[in-house]
Amino acid sequence: MTVELEQLRHLMEEQLRLSRTLKARVAELEDARRAPLAVVGLGLRLPGGLSTPEAYWDFLNSDHTAVGPIPADRPGLRAVHDPAGGPGKSYVDRAGFLSGIAEFDAGFFGISNREAETLDPQQRLLLETAWEAMERAGIAVRRTDRLDTGVFVGIMGAEYSQRLAPAADKSGIDPYFGTSGGLCFAAGRISYALGLAGPALSVDTACSSSLVALHLAAQALRRDECRYAIVGGANLVLSADLMVSLCQSRALAPDGHTKAFRADADGYGRGEGAGVLVLMTLERALREERTVLAVLRGTAVNSDGASSGLTVPSGPAQQQVIRAALQEAGVRPEEVGYVEAHGTGTRLGDPLEAGALQAVFGPAAGARGVPLAIGSVKSRIGHLEAASGIASLIKLVLMVRAGRIPAARSAADGPLNPLIPWTENHLTVPDRGAPWPAALPHRVAGVSAFGLSGTNAHAVLEAFDPQRVPALLPHRAAPATPAKAAVPAPYLVTLSAKDPSSLRQLAVTVAPRLAGLGPADLSAACHTLRTGRVAFPYRLAVVGDTGAELAQRFGAAPISDTSAAFAQLRLHCGPDAPNVAAAADRLAAAFPLLGAGDQRTDSAPDRLARMLTLLGVLVRTGDAPGLPAGVVRLSWDDQMHPLVNGDPEQAPRLLLAALGALFQAGGEVRFDALRRPGDRIIDDLPVYPFQRRRFWVDEPDPTPVAAAAGPIARVATSGGLSHDEVTESLMAELREVLHAEDELDPRQSFLEIGGDSFTAMLFVKGVEQRFNTTVPLELMDMDAPLASLLGCLATDIVGAARLVAR
Repeated sequence: MTVELEQLRHLMEEQLRLSRTLKARVAELEDARRAPLAVVGLGLRLPGGLSTPEAYWDFLNSDHTAVGPIPADRPGLRAVHDPAGGPGKSYVDRAGFLSGIAEFDAGFFGISNREAETLDPQQRLLLETAWEAMERAGIAVRRTDRLDTGVFVGIMGAEYSQRLAPAADKSGIDPYFGTSGGLCFAAGRISYALGLAGPALSVDTACSSSLVALHLAAQALRRDECRYAIVGGANLVLSADLMVSLCQSRALAPDGHTKAFRADADGYGRGEGAGVLVLMTLERALREERTVLAVLRGTAVNSDGASSGLTVPSGPAQQQVIRAALQEAGVRPEEVGYVEAHGTGTRLGDPLEAGALQAVFGPAAGARGVPLAIGSVKSRIGHLEAASGIASLIKLVLMVRAGRIPAARSAADGPLNPLIPWTENHLTVPDRGAPWPAALPHRVAGVSAFGLSGTNAHAVLEAFDPQRVPALLPHRAAPATPAKAAVPAPYLVTLSAKDPSSLRQLAVTVAPRLAGLGPADLSAACHTLRTGRVAFPYRLAVVGDTGAELAQRFGAAPISDTSAAFAQLRLHCGPDAPNVAAAADRLAAAFPLLGAGDQRTDSAPDRLARMLTLLGVLVRTGDAPGLPAGVVRLSWDDQMHPLVNGDPEQAPRLLLAALGALFQAGGEVRFDALRRPGDRIIDDLPVYPFQRRRFWVDEPDPTPVAAAAGPIARVATSGGLSHDEVTESLMAELREVLHAEDELDPRQSFLEIGGDSFTAMLFVKGVEQRFNTTVPLELMDMDAPLASLLGCLATDIVGAARLVAR
């Protein structure tokens, strides 16, 4: 009996242990499914010339509007305008337009002039804003790394491609016709250009596209399908067709202005723009020391289903999607202080949306005594359609971070929509900016987007508060004990670009930013610039003791071209002396990560070599008979830089100077090992200055044209031509195919100059016509330098011509 009882006791203990393990695992999986996500980077192009988060926030807190007349470069929109409307006409001549959409830095993204001309400007905008968002997040994007990043883009139109194939003339269609305007390429091109490895999805659900893209990105992050997620949306108003169609249905406001929740609401005003944000899990963002702009708590998507019509909104469906987002977020209605509404400014849509908001939030807002503030940025910049959700989302990120609710209307706008019972509900449309209600314990807000397709989306955000981290991440391990403060040391800043003019421009914008920073922020800014940006061929580096000194030295710093590789690095050591060990101690104190695993029983030169290894600098060490005792130098090619030179206190300065010189010589240094306690990624440093040029296909003349004549054959012969002459002819052919205005660099590969499979096909076809020959495809080595590629082709062509001559 005693044995049986003992066995039963052990069995019960084992079952209890297993039960606890299973409960813990279920809790872990549930936490992962609803894990809070961090917004860590933003990029945008919005009407009114808004291209930075700071400019957008200033605009939101002003009384300006970004709605204006149709630009001169949209003749199609101008041609169909008629204030009276009528068949085939648009009664609207104002919207929230972008300027400069024909400008693009094609070379930066490795795109040829030929392809850039046909490339949908929406894709161009998404490339630039995605790059800027990643830079602001401090995530260096190197194509060869295949960074585990997903791309989720909301986009619903490809109007630019219409001008490439007018009804009367199809001669403008080339191999890029499909890739330049296909919606799937909006996401795919970002992944290709940045070298990303995660899922790439373009989403079209009409006006809710970019918020649905956010929902898909959140799911992918929580399922660990990607480490980072780029979420964006783009919209341009280029074609008259949709404008005419919307006017025929009377969906648009005649004056081009959206008047959300106002009595004079008479339709929505259109707008264009692009926006991108970078997401990652909050836990990972904290681990990587990134600035968290806001926390995404939950998202939800649903459909109107069988409503009063395909394009008619459904109040019950809106309630359902908002409640679902709150449930996923684990947020109660009384916690929400603001909702960025869809707010299209229609007499039908606004009352339905206000009713849904009142049903979800009204009782809780009434009980707490603080009404729910609502608004819509569409009233200021227009309805950006597929990009409207991302424009609203970025606004919300800025709001919860600043703890301020901007005005959603002005006193001059007149009364609110009388079809909404404002005196009975608990909603308010603020007519002046104000701080976030102090009665609410946390800054929590929602954002809605309802698609004309019937697809609805809602997201819940919260301001990031370090004190809230234990509640948001209950199973997160306790943070490590703060590291001991490092001893003072100089600062090293590195900058780079793809061309000298961009680098100088970047230095001009970075210098005043650094000059105004105190020691802690300056150290973080230097860390961000060193580790959060890609190292391009043209480089400069400066060392200084203050931000003002760094800014002053930028003007005199030389720019280096790192196209040539350098030789083996060597560590030269004179006879050992106590000051070398003291210098190693000083480096470990100034840069604690360099002291990780430091074995003080090792020789001082070995300790220095180990520190260089942590920086990614592999060296050969050896004695240098000519050096004085206690002197250590780092050398490559004809350069020699001291690391220890008498005074151990100078070791940090000497190391930074040597690393800066190595960076300028083309060395790939792992600067993250220089991170000091308290260093974090700063999100508001200047981003890459794109060197934009005009790439644009004008709208076709509606006058019918005769069919284009067939191509003129360019048959030539290589007989009698030298190898160099054929090579020169091949280079000319390649420039013509790429529409290159400048000479091509023979050191670059076919891919690096913007070539791809399409241009390779066109090039081969042109060569075969030019020389009346056949080019074997195996000769088209796209990774080889042009000098080698064209040389091989020339050898084959000349050889074939000699055989024919015999």
